[in-house]
Amino acid sequence: MQLIGFSTGALAKGDFRKALQIIQDNDIDVVELSCLRLNELGPLMEALPDLDLQRFRYVSIHAPGGFSAEEEKTVLQELQKAVLKKIPVVVHPDSIFDFDGWKKMGKFVLLENMDRRKPVGRSVPELEPFFDRLPEAGFCLDLGHARQFDPSMTIAVSLSEDFKDRLRQLHVSEVNSFSRHERLSWLSWFALRRINGQLFKGVPIVLESPVEPKDIDAEISFALDALKLT
Repeated sequence: MQLIGFSTGALAKGDFRKALQIIQDNDIDVVELSCLRLNELGPLMEALPDLDLQRFRYVSIHAPGGFSAEEEKTVLQELQKAVLKKIPVVVHPDSIFDFDGWKKMGKFVLLENMDRRKPVGRSVPELEPFFDRLPEAGFCLDLGHARQFDPSMTIAVSLSEDFKDRLRQLHVSEVNSFSRHERLSWLSWFALRRINGQLFKGVPIVLESPVEPKDIDAEISFALDALKLT
């Protein structure tokens, strides 16, 4: 059975407790605890020891998407609490200043490919230098980012094939021209069909589609069908 679930940020932006409550009412075995904004990191890490996450077969945390070099030390200290619990941390390559600090997290760091707004981390050649400096890091393939950057899905294919040995997590959603996540459309369904979904068997899928609770099951089914994983 394919592991699939949601980012808390997709179900309740900025409110991980509300999102987890929504998830409690659905048969979901994957959750990514989102703290994309820096001010969300502290409260999440403070609550982490008391969160009931036993029901999930896979849990990850999405690190803040933007912070300064001066703030990075605090970010790394906070995220170490997740690593001690063996929870992988998804991070944007362009957020990294202190490679030695992230390197200490070893295999619990997952680098994510970026959308077209970012100057780095969008393709295999742009990500390879980061993996060279973080040799144990895994890969979180964001198919929405890849499609927005290259609608032909050529880059998505190369990312999925070149980094298949590092692939630990998948992000799936529609990403619009303003780089905002949306529900999967039929256009994205056809685009995802160009990918060899067999590469993703057993890889936890995190949906970043902002949906209402009543639409959770439909979005999961649509994504699995698009990736030929039903």
